[in-house]
Amino acid sequence: MLPAYLFDPRIIFLEPAIREGERGREILARFPEARQVEVASHWSIPALREGAAADWLAAKRDVLVLGVKKTLACRPNGRSADFIAPSVSNGCAMACAYCYVARRKGHANPVTVFTNIDAITGFIARHAARQGMKLEPNQVDARDWVYDIGENGDLSVDAAISGNVRDLVALFRDLPNAKGSFATKFANPAILDYDPRGRTRVRVSLMPEARARLLDVRTSPVAERIAFAGQVFRAGYELHLNFSPVVVHEGWEAEWRELFRQIDGQLPEAAKQGLAAEVIMLTHSAELHGVNLAWHPRAEELLWQPRWQEEKTSQNGARNLRYRHGVKGRLLQRFTAILGEEMPYCRIRYAF
Repeated sequence: MLPAYLFDPRIIFLEPAIREGERGREILARFPEARQVEVASHWSIPALREGAAADWLAAKRDVLVLGVKKTLACRPNGRSADFIAPSVSNGCAMACAYCYVARRKGHANPVTVFTNIDAITGFIARHAARQGMKLEPNQVDARDWVYDIGENGDLSVDAAISGNVRDLVALFRDLPNAKGSFATKFANPAILDYDPRGRTRVRVSLMPEARARLLDVRTSPVAERIAFAGQVFRAGYELHLNFSPVVVHEGWEAEWRELFRQIDGQLPEAAKQGLAAEVIMLTHSAELHGVNLAWHPRAEELLWQPRWQEEKTSQNGARNLRYRHGVKGRLLQRFTAILGEEMPYCRIRYAF
């Protein structure tokens, strides 16, 4: 179970159809004390959207939403994965100040779990079968098609709510040409028993501790995540690291160098062989800036740096703020140089 301060649902908003499936009934049985409120759609819950900013963190702790994933699609990606798989969840119990996940249920965006897991895993399996074997290596993976299975949440948290994550790991364990992949900021020992046999990639997300205390709200401490990375490797997952977001401020280089030294000192030697990482520079937006000013203005002192940022339209059409062209390239060069000095065995799979 998750710590009560992080997740202790007092109310469950649910689409009526979830009662018809085994997974939905299983989750409801886990939280018998929670009040159940039926809703027409997991996307449209006025009680959440109308909540005040001061209540957002409480909503993450107190609310669980259960729904049925209605649109099943695998989108091409090419960065973290070859494909983005249909989500088994949306939203998160944690509250990272830079989080890009659309806050369509209200800015709190508590966890929604989709209960039609058999439909989702079946769709992924059929999609992978249609791809055949990967004939040409790419930066995502040399051999397998990789499916990001946690785009809209943190599956390490979700694993404490339902059996969906265990089912996904089991799915990829038996696919001859595909791997699952998800990033996490939460050290949940439950996933260590899932027997992945190298067919699921876990990307442990890390940033310097001083920045994480301000920005990675309600996540596991960085030291716990580093220790968890070693446990993930020993449990049979493919371990990658996710250095994101890289936030520039006075002293940022020294902080990242110290983080790399901490990782180097704690990772098992075997985990260092073939270790890869993705590096993601901070992406922000004026809209998110306004949201954060209502609940966490101190974070914006670090994230909102217009003199270094410029607006750019992302692949999905969103208008985001990124470090200015030219400046970003120099920052990435400096970051990769420091990583190469402290962890020369860690290949940068992609930097963005």
